[in-house]
Amino acid sequence: MTTASGLQYQDTSPGSGAEVKAGDTVSVHYTGWLTDGTKFDSSLDRDKPFQLQVGAGGVIQGWDEGLVGMKVGGERRLTIPAALAYGEAGSPPVIPPNATLIFDIKLLEITQ
Repeated sequence: MTTASGLQYQDTSPGSGAEVKAGDTVSVHYTGWLTDGTKFDSSLDRDKPFQLQVGAGGVIQGWDEGLVGMKVGGERRLTIPAALAYGEAGSPPVIPPNATLIFDIKLLEITQ
């Protein structure tokens, strides 16, 4: 599925719990990849879930948009164009300018 903003997402496992909406605080595990297959970050490697408030602007725009509609227990792959990620600046030294990012995300819980 591709949204109007250019975000692509695919549910690899749909989940069966409550559905995320903007404003919810969620706990997720994720792994981030560059399109060349380079892993640049993973909460699994730290063995610590990541918490965020969806839609609050605390993460890249592609996450705020791509988490909405996920169900607890579900897994989703986000392919995020640079405009919804780190843009022309990138995030040196790990993420180059104009990089499309791929995230595999598992929704563990909605905490609020």
